[in-house]
Amino acid sequence: MGALRKLLLWTACLANSFLRKGGGVRVTVRETSVEVVRGDSVVLPCSFLTMAPLSRLNIIWTVAPLSDPSSPSQVIVYDHREVIESPAFAGRVGFVALPWSADIILNGTRLSDAGTYRCVVSNPPEPGSPGIGELSLTVLAPPSTPHCLPDGHPDEGGSVTLSCYVDEGVPTPQMSWDKLEPEHVSLPVNKEGDLKGTVRILNVSSQTAGLYRCSVSNPLGTGACLLHLSVHGSPRPSSGILQGVLLTLCMALVLLALLALVLWLHRSARERKWGHRRGGGGEEEEEGCYNEIRSTPTLLRRSFV
Repeated sequence: MGALRKLLLWTACLANSFLRKGGGVRVTVRETSVEVVRGDSVVLPCSFLTMAPLSRLNIIWTVAPLSDPSSPSQVIVYDHREVIESPAFAGRVGFVALPWSADIILNGTRLSDAGTYRCVVSNPPEPGSPGIGELSLTVLAPPSTPHCLPDGHPDEGGSVTLSCYVDEGVPTPQMSWDKLEPEHVSLPVNKEGDLKGTVRILNVSSQTAGLYRCSVSNPLGTGACLLHLSVHGSPRPSSGILQGVLLTLCMALVLLALLALVLWLHRSARERKWGHRRGGGGEEEEEGCYNEIRSTPTLLRRSFV
């Protein structure tokens, strides 16, 4: 009885307000913000008050989705006692208590259903503008399974970025990174949007290697993914560089051998040249010396005559 009295009192207040304002359909939205867990059903409230018969009652529900607030679309319509559902909501939406209420129920809710809903009620020949009410719908969902990915060069002295992301989660999931092995260490997370977090590791060393975990959570659920990071030793020269070094050494050895050969040939030629000079001019040298000695007495005799 108490609830009935409150309902009658509320109706009387609305009627009194309606009469004071001089007619027109009056729309009341009992809740301006509604939440629902994805997959569940939710009632979107919209009450109206009119003084005209309901034979020409018209109710239109539209939604401006969060993904594109500037492009509202139709949800469901009641016109001339006929209900028309939008294809996007076909089989999932319906009126609760026609023609006395404009409330609708939405079943099998999806994340894409979230947005701003508008209820527009007109009832010709009721004078005045149609009554309008608005409310926001939030569809909650646990975080999806996170994905862990490494990016960079896991070589000693290099840098690596560990990325973790989820496809969905409402409210926005909290995200954390930990190193589990060989010792447990919590790591600072750089958020990139609402659904991605990264960890930047500079100057990678053997101590960087180990098992890492990314954890995500919101009031509806949790999730985690693991990543094992292996660190390679100092990078060795590639086979192409080794081949170039070997080729350079070989060419240097060949040039040294050619230089040694040229020097040897030059020295041999000089030795043969000096040997020839010594062998062919010895007799003349000996004869010249002999003649010089032989002519000396003649000169001596002439000096004493």
